[in-house]
Amino acid sequence: MPAVKGDGMRGLAVFISDIRNCKSKEAELKRINKELANIRSKFKGDKTLDGYQKKKYVCKLLFIFLLGNDIDFGHMEAVNLLSSNKYTEKQIVSLFSKFSVAIIDFQGYLFISVLIEQQSDLMKLIVQGIRNDLTSRNPVHVNLALQCISNMGSREMVEAFCTDLPKLLVSGETIDFVKQSAALCILKLFRNSPDSFQPGEYASRIVHLLNDSHMGVVTSAASLIEALSKKWPEEYKGAVPLAISRLSRIVTATYTDLQDYTYYFVPAPWLCVKLLRLLQNYPPPDDPSNKARLLECLEGILNKAQDAPKSKKVQHSNAKNAVLFEAIALIIHMDSEPQLLVRACNQLGTFLSHRETNLRYLALESMCLLATSEFSHDAVKKHQDTIINSLKTERDVSVRQRAVDLLYAMCDRSNANQIVAEMLAYLETADYSIREEMVLKVAILAEKYATDYTWYVDVILKLIRIAGDYVSEEVWYRVIQIVVNREDVQGYAAKTVFEALQRPACHENMVKVGGYILGEFGNFIAGDERSTAKIQFELLHSKFHLCSITTRCLLLTTYIKFCNLFPEIKPLVQQVFQTDHNLRNPDAELQQRSIEYLQMTKLASSDVLATILEVMPAFAEKESSLLAKLKKSKPQLEELEREEKEKRAKPSAVMSEGSTSLVDFDSVNDTTASLADVFANNTGTGLVAQTDDVEIANKTDYTKFVTKSNAILWEDDYIQVGCKLETRNNLGRLGMFYGNKTSQPFNKFTPIITCPGALAVQLQAQAKPVEPVVAAGTQVQQLINFVCVQEFQKMPIMNIKFTFTDRAGALQNFDKNFYLPLFISKFFEPSVMTSEQFFTRWKSLGAASQEAQKIFSAQSAMETATIETKLKGFGANLLTDVDPNPDNYVCAGIIHTQTQQIGTLIRLEPNKQAKMYRLTIRSSKDTVVQTLVDLLANQF
Repeated sequence: MPAVKGDGMRGLAVFISDIRNCKSKEAELKRINKELANIRSKFKGDKTLDGYQKKKYVCKLLFIFLLGNDIDFGHMEAVNLLSSNKYTEKQIVSLFSKFSVAIIDFQGYLFISVLIEQQSDLMKLIVQGIRNDLTSRNPVHVNLALQCISNMGSREMVEAFCTDLPKLLVSGETIDFVKQSAALCILKLFRNSPDSFQPGEYASRIVHLLNDSHMGVVTSAASLIEALSKKWPEEYKGAVPLAISRLSRIVTATYTDLQDYTYYFVPAPWLCVKLLRLLQNYPPPDDPSNKARLLECLEGILNKAQDAPKSKKVQHSNAKNAVLFEAIALIIHMDSEPQLLVRACNQLGTFLSHRETNLRYLALESMCLLATSEFSHDAVKKHQDTIINSLKTERDVSVRQRAVDLLYAMCDRSNANQIVAEMLAYLETADYSIREEMVLKVAILAEKYATDYTWYVDVILKLIRIAGDYVSEEVWYRVIQIVVNREDVQGYAAKTVFEALQRPACHENMVKVGGYILGEFGNFIAGDERSTAKIQFELLHSKFHLCSITTRCLLLTTYIKFCNLFPEIKPLVQQVFQTDHNLRNPDAELQQRSIEYLQMTKLASSDVLATILEVMPAFAEKESSLLAKLKKSKPQLEELEREEKEKRAKPSAVMSEGSTSLVDFDSVNDTTASLADVFANNTGTGLVAQTDDVEIANKTDYTKFVTKSNAILWEDDYIQVGCKLETRNNLGRLGMFYGNKTSQPFNKFTPIITCPGALAVQLQAQAKPVEPVVAAGTQVQQLINFVCVQEFQKMPIMNIKFTFTDRAGALQNFDKNFYLPLFISKFFEPSVMTSEQFFTRWKSLGAASQEAQKIFSAQSAMETATIETKLKGFGANLLTDVDPNPDNYVCAGIIHTQTQQIGTLIRLEPNKQAKMYRLTIRSSKDTVVQTLVDLLANQF
């Protein structure tokens, strides 16, 4: 208590010395009781106590309280000190509240809470005393009152001062250091009780504190505005240009320009961090000048990060890196500047091998977010070797876990084999705390990017062998579903799992997978003398007594399946069913299976047995539970970041009745996450053609969007409607832009989206509300999210209504319907194939219903560059050196829906002499091919 010591309170110093010199707890308690009796007598009997004596005795009570003793008197004397005009006496009350708040974190007893709950009348006196000090002309007294309010921070304090404090903050008469304290005090109360505050009339005046000449005020205000803008983004959006302006002045300044606020040659690092965080609460600014200025600031920060350090002190690098990482977080939040994203990635790459552990951790964490951006994904992949090396050599487990997260985020079809192999290798020595999460991620990546299903089976079986205890039921369920659904991998799976079961150490999950697969497909390998029916049975039964009841039940089902597949070993199976251990097992499930299966082998004929025990039918393709389990166990950083980004996006449209829930497009990498048989023979009933009960304004030219992602949807003398489409797997995000070309505002502006007929089930959509007034000469934005549930032919319709005043002054109504440019082809994912793979799959899709062909005349010049551009714009991957005829064009891709993945192959054969084309499309889904042919043929 430096203030007490400096004030010369000798009696307090003597008391503290006596306490410290006590040899036992009893002696200490005796000395405390003696002092309490003395203080009590002074407070009761001596009516002439001056402020100094009251302060001294209150300090003694405070010290006794800090020693863990209860204090049941002295409250009024402490309150009386509030009315003192002396700083040191007022300070005691502030110290009283400050130390009491500190004690709650450690002992759970809060002296101030006793005053509030049990002495409400006394609390009224405290509040009134604080309010008197807030209106004092002495700024020191005002500051002490703010300190006391902040330290107590109770709901009662919020209710008492929530209107007074903002008024004090924005008052022109308040001096700078009081404004600082007021801003921080409001922030503390807001964090404790956010619902008690309202944006109120002071929002714009609080925002303008960012322009204050005093840097301390600006720093405190930035903290407050950053918190308030999360709750009321619309009221505080005016802070964006001011924050950019202030940030620009700091970034362009030298450390000598802001000497009072320069920390180890870094100008105002804390203020920079706060401003950058504030800007992350809003989308990128629409104003070109503000956006250019912000980009200039971000480039300046990245440039300074590459400069030689001005000091070797760790404080310099910490301050510099704090600003850099916050700038990178803002660049990722904006996700619209490819050059900055790539530069940020390269800068983070330099930290991957840094000797400072915290920097390596933060770099990996930020690169996880960069890996989800289409602009910087490839740049992140360039550091793959470094990331894998850190996984192998890093000593800190938290850094290794971030490396695993980053490898998972950056994985795609081009590097999946290497990343999965490295993660499997690391899994053998991985820390136990991250093994379960790693198993899930490896299983998801293997399933998601498998081009060869034998590789997928190998990966999962190796996963079970290495980390069987951490392989959840979802993982081995999934591999069984895929093997059952794919005939071409069943024999290989049976052979592989048989070999795995022969290992001396075999995990129980391997026995479960082996039991199921051999029970269904063991006949595929029974012809080999090394894996005859008897050997398969004996191998499985050798594991029987080592397994749990659940696994034994599964193995009994495998044995009865063997009776159907291999009648010659029926006696051996019956012997197992007849054992007392099974027939009289205390577990009811095991006993029942043994009895029922035994009777089936005795009573049922071979035909009946074959009917009952036939091969399991294919499982219905549905969303994989692995990804959901991963999210539940540990939400990914990129998902949280994208979710926050969507919440803060500008509001923009209205959804028609019956709409579904909003889709967070960027937070999901693959909603199906399943190994659907993308080139299997799937059939279904065709959909009806597009029929409209309403007039469509853009019906004649909407097909121009088939190979484009952004263009003008509609334009007349009054309004311009533009759109920009982004898709990823079965998710789509359509950005709409409405421009008012008139000199009068649009009123009652209402865009409504409908999905007519069957499209309501096939395509889910939702958008956010838009402001009903569009000012003259301005543009508003709209974000619409789509989920492709299944293949579709119709297109969603948008109806735009508003009223406006024309040049003659007459009130006009605008009411038009438009096709939104969302075709089934927009959900293509390009596929990479060799010539052999392409024509093998082309031949496998030979059914008449799986092919559609169209021969048509060229509508424009047959230029190679134009044709290639349109085919690439269609969405599938344009393959080179595949077709024997170099003049032909072939493409391959997978159309993603929520229910399945549809493999599609395209072949375009131009005849330049006759100026004709022959377009052939084959697909695993017969309802898709004709739609795709019609869409693509109209482009040539």
